[in-house]
Amino acid sequence: MSINIVISTYLEPELVERIETSADDVIVHYRPDLLPPPRYACDHSAPPRNLTSEQLDEWRSIVAKADVMWDFDWLEPAAMCERCVNLKWIQGTSAGIGGFVQRTGLDKSSFIMTTAGGIHAVPLAEFVVMGALYFIKGIPQLTRWKHEHHWERYTTRQLKACRALVVGLGGMGRQIVMQLASQGVEVWGLGRTGRTYDIEGAAKVIDRSDLDVTLPSIDLLVLSCPLTPDTEGIIGAAQVALLKSDAIVVNVSRGQLVDQDALVDALSHNKIAGACLDVFLEEPLPLDSPLWDLDNVIVSPHSASTVRTENEDLVTLFLENLDHLRRGEPLRNVYDRVLGY
Repeated sequence: MSINIVISTYLEPELVERIETSADDVIVHYRPDLLPPPRYACDHSAPPRNLTSEQLDEWRSIVAKADVMWDFDWLEPAAMCERCVNLKWIQGTSAGIGGFVQRTGLDKSSFIMTTAGGIHAVPLAEFVVMGALYFIKGIPQLTRWKHEHHWERYTTRQLKACRALVVGLGGMGRQIVMQLASQGVEVWGLGRTGRTYDIEGAAKVIDRSDLDVTLPSIDLLVLSCPLTPDTEGIIGAAQVALLKSDAIVVNVSRGQLVDQDALVDALSHNKIAGACLDVFLEEPLPLDSPLWDLDNVIVSPHSASTVRTENEDLVTLFLENLDHLRRGEPLRNVYDRVLGY
């Protein structure tokens, strides 16, 4: 029997062809003229086009044919349970789909949903290293001096001499641990309570109960865990207050993990050295947010994971999972409805 694959976000023609030619039983439904036009390479969350009612109906009829979907329906994801009667599996393009599927009710569906876990691990780990070095090597000070035409020799810290705590030890966290360890950083990890971990590069693994006693000794705090009811607010005002005056916070997870007001206060009064933030409590970051104007903050528009080759890697994962589905084998990165990731 044929497998009807509906591609619901823009994909480069050569990658569509790669899916079309992957097997004889594949029928690909791809209508880029109906999809949200990408604003940049590998944009999977673009605003929709201004389509006519006829075009919208045409898109709905295409979605209804799906046995498999590349990404969620951009138009009416909450209606997929009723409309996609043959749908077996959705391959997401994000590692963190928990909040989305819960908001749309898809966590109550019978669909298999897989994430892009691991696809973004390397670029996010590179972003973490960049953020750490930005402050450790005094780039904010150098930037000010350049504007002032000021010349003065100075001394910096060394990344190799730092201790980092990586909160979240999934695929992304493990890659961050390895990248930091390769730079000579003493890396500690925080994992789920009750689990054991064997992670290359990790000098020590702690659990939530050890967090508060560990934070005062940490130079670099990296947040890389999924957003769940257990992790929301894991770094509250009390935890921010425990950080050293020269500590650096890097968040590549979700803004809801941190008490943003407490973080702003600490940064505004130089209670910590800096923050490198790819995610925020509200996105886009409001124009009146004080984070925009703080010299000791890097503001990244939730783009640290996006690289030009992302779609190629996603298609490789998709085809691997498609082969597993065809053979009745377990898929990679299956979303766990209980854990929320």
